[in-house]
Amino acid sequence: MSVATVDSPGETTTLPVIDFVAPIPGFPEDRRFVLVRLDDAGVLYALKSVDSDGLRFLVVPPTQFFPDYEAEIDDETLAALGVSDQADLLVLLVVTAGEAGAEDATANLMAPIVLDQRTRRAVQLILSHSGLPVRQKLMVA
Repeated sequence: MSVATVDSPGETTTLPVIDFVAPIPGFPEDRRFVLVRLDDAGVLYALKSVDSDGLRFLVVPPTQFFPDYEAEIDDETLAALGVSDQADLLVLLVVTAGEAGAEDATANLMAPIVLDQRTRRAVQLILSHSGLPVRQKLMVA
């Protein structure tokens, strides 16, 4: 398992690298990321590229905002990740910050990031037949 050093104001942290088995749509050169917690509650994270300075995605676990959300993970995705136990999976939703602030932020329910916490392999899963929205307003459950 590889690690990367991440600098934040006043500190340097070494974090395990997450390897995407397929590139995130629109970012074909970036497959290695680190997950950085942005708040003490563990609600907001930054998925930061190891390969491109400045590329990051805000992500959240769905349970805080969408307690009934379940991403149906197909066998092909499980095989690509090499998952032996679905209990090892972490699902994250990509957040788009709102223009007027946090109250306008939305989450992409159609394309969650699925991470095998044991192997640190991930993929952005596109749930194309789910009927779930790409931009669902964040609301604390």
